[in-house]
Amino acid sequence: MEKADIAALLALSAALVSAIGSVIRQRSAQEITDEPVGHWELFRLSLRDGRWWLGGAAAVGNYVLQAAALSLGSVMLVTALQVTVLLFALPINARLTHHRVTPWEWVWATLLAGAVAVIVTVGNPTADQQRASLETWVVVAMVMGPALVLCVAGARIWSGPVAAVLLAVVAGSSLALFAVLTKGVVEVGEGGLGALVRAPELYAWIAIAVVGMVFQQSSFRAGALTASLPTMTLAKPVVGWILGITVLSEALQVEGAEIVALAAAVIVMVVATVALARGEAATMQALARRRTTATPEPATL
Repeated sequence: MEKADIAALLALSAALVSAIGSVIRQRSAQEITDEPVGHWELFRLSLRDGRWWLGGAAAVGNYVLQAAALSLGSVMLVTALQVTVLLFALPINARLTHHRVTPWEWVWATLLAGAVAVIVTVGNPTADQQRASLETWVVVAMVMGPALVLCVAGARIWSGPVAAVLLAVVAGSSLALFAVLTKGVVEVGEGGLGALVRAPELYAWIAIAVVGMVFQQSSFRAGALTASLPTMTLAKPVVGWILGITVLSEALQVEGAEIVALAAAVIVMVVATVALARGEAATMQALARRRTTATPEPATL
């Protein structure tokens, strides 16, 4: 079995573990408090919720599997396969909530699976390098830093779906950046603990992981899941592909008619991802409202 095939299997395993963790953490974020709270306050409250820790353990498992996949394959390959988290979350969420998966959801799931398969096989993303130069990371920081800060500032000005989308962009972009940094951390780690501790990627990697988790939780709370979940799910592969190409010099091996097939697959992937994510989020919101309505008010004397 070739390295790319093993990387694909590891990335799919990471998506499965991520799906389990996402379902758990989404429910925790929606139910942990009824009061409006800030990003870090929500994170602090989440630390006191056992469900968040269970979801967090799944997130760690996802990161470990992603790191293994990224050590063998490209960022473009691994992040493209991460959208399959929706395929796994669909039956998991249905099982936990006793909600039947609709025929249309299965149709979108099939289209998403087919589109990802085309992207991986036809596009054949290839890795070129594991680490980027300090100069390259300075440029990335100068471009991404202000853009993400503006998103956070915008989420404080606007509320509801707009805030949810902006925070989801921050979360998805952070997770994409985390994937790129993971390749560097894995390569440095092969030189031993001393080399790893001296590597600046390690500390950026840890900081970005925390930022991604904080704003992921905040985006779930900020507004409708129908706004945050599709945005976050798409932001990771899109930003990951851009970073993979510009930072690590990754490339797609396509020419001629394959370009048309790849473009069509990308369009189908985007549409199917949005449709699935919106359907899953709408179901979760409806169930949350049902639980709230069904909860009897405490008796008063």
